[in-house]
Amino acid sequence: MNPYKILLVEDDAEISEMLKNYLETENYEVACALDGQQACAMFDDMSCDLVLLDLMIPKVSGMAVMKHIRAKSFVPIIILSARDSESDKTLGLGLGADDYITKPFSVVEVLARIKAALRRTMQYDGAAGTAALGPAVLTAGELAMNVSDYTVKKGEKSIDLTAKEFEILKLFMQNPKKVYTKEQIYSLVWNDAYCGDENAVNVHISRLRNKIEDDPRNPRYVLTVWGIGYKLGEG
Repeated sequence: MNPYKILLVEDDAEISEMLKNYLETENYEVACALDGQQACAMFDDMSCDLVLLDLMIPKVSGMAVMKHIRAKSFVPIIILSARDSESDKTLGLGLGADDYITKPFSVVEVLARIKAALRRTMQYDGAAGTAALGPAVLTAGELAMNVSDYTVKKGEKSIDLTAKEFEILKLFMQNPKKVYTKEQIYSLVWNDAYCGDENAVNVHISRLRNKIEDDPRNPRYVLTVWGIGYKLGEG
């Protein structure tokens, strides 16, 4: 198997070199960008499997780089940041990041998060070719989801979802009568142990509603079941 390719965007040369050397010993191929402008250009020119992205980078901000990537790709993005406030984490996850690691961090933790993100991506890719997982097109009201090419339409309008938003909606549409707790959603979509942090689920549910609902404050597709969690509405 060819090594996974990682785009590492980090302006601290010492941290960048440390991560690059460590990940290469783990058989990853790592390309390094030292600023946001270089990161955007490198992402457009190369095929990568995951992006490690520092937010505090020169020329073009990390948030702008993430928007650039998300306009083109569902590739996993893991944020590396010295900012550890809830608002920064909420903003990063809301714009499409798959994970958020606060500096200072251990390289072992970074490696574990990378493996988890890539494992989820492999599951997405494998699902498309597995007939036993159900029909290729799921529907609910005006929504139509094609699980083979990861597209969602509402009527004739295409809706751009991040990988996490897509997986949350797919979970609901594949199990339309089931109510999911936040813990269950996190475990199934993030494929990781739930640590009691509801923020990641809340942010992604909110972003998903903003994209698919006519009125996000009065949702018809992603319904809150008070005291329990969420379920699919009839649209």
